[in-house]
Amino acid sequence: MKQFTAGANEDGARLSRFVESVTTGLPASLLYKSFRNKRIKVNGKRQTPDYRLHQGDLVELYINDEFFAAAPQKPVPARRTPPLKVVYEDEALAVLYKPAHLLCHGDRTGDVSLVDAFIAYLAQKGEFDPQAEASFKPALCNRLDRGTEGLVVGAKTYAALRDMNTIIRDDLVRKEYLTITFGVPAAGRHVAYLRHDEKNNKVKVQAEPGEGFKQIITDVALERTEGPFALCRIGLVTGRTHQIRAHLAFLGAPVLGDIKYGNRKWNEKTGFKTQALCAVSLTFAQLPPENTLCGLSGKTIRLEHPVILDKFASLARK
Repeated sequence: MKQFTAGANEDGARLSRFVESVTTGLPASLLYKSFRNKRIKVNGKRQTPDYRLHQGDLVELYINDEFFAAAPQKPVPARRTPPLKVVYEDEALAVLYKPAHLLCHGDRTGDVSLVDAFIAYLAQKGEFDPQAEASFKPALCNRLDRGTEGLVVGAKTYAALRDMNTIIRDDLVRKEYLTITFGVPAAGRHVAYLRHDEKNNKVKVQAEPGEGFKQIITDVALERTEGPFALCRIGLVTGRTHQIRAHLAFLGAPVLGDIKYGNRKWNEKTGFKTQALCAVSLTFAQLPPENTLCGLSGKTIRLEHPVILDKFASLARK
């Protein structure tokens, strides 16, 4: 039998999710069987999977030890994490700058990621103790492609993660990007349809609806032009995979440096080896008062002096 005490970051968490987070390889069938057989208790009493935990609840799991991670035999050396640039921070969340080429989350390559750096930063500040948390780890609420730079929101607490995910899901935050295109796209709101080929991690965009295609809406404003290049401010109304890059390519003005949807000749000619795309601002709408992050209502968080402006200026000298 294992015991866990719900902390502040488990307050309000669904009991079944909590059990999944503190076990390893537990099949869903066995999880729900354990609920039916009274092998999962809270404060000594049987509870249902949808019970919401309260801080201080004692959770008892009468589940085989094989489904709990074994304690490490020797300390695992800490991985070196990249420097972290914090653009905005309060007690619940932080808005971080992700440089191009840094992953938001780890993958099979084992490369360090932005979330690794975020967790290390909070641990160093004393705001997160992995030994004291039963299930929660600081997490990112949105993500950017590896080659895209810009703002990513990190949640310090479970409540912040839950409520920021609600804000994003309910379209209560507007994300703006700066990008450099080869070709000058028409300004205005553009509507098209996108289908994601997950096997090849590439999308197709077309003008009309079709099977498997989802609507995309992209706002384009022209900031400056320089010869065949344009500096554009992009507003995402929908947020699909590779939306900005694929939609601009469909409009005949691909993102400069984009090796997947861009113009190879001009990428090589200008020396741009990754997409010139940067998430530069987050603007929050009026948030519901019951949302713990309602203090962000009407707030705009901006990345000051984004590097992409210097990249665009360099085109005039080529």
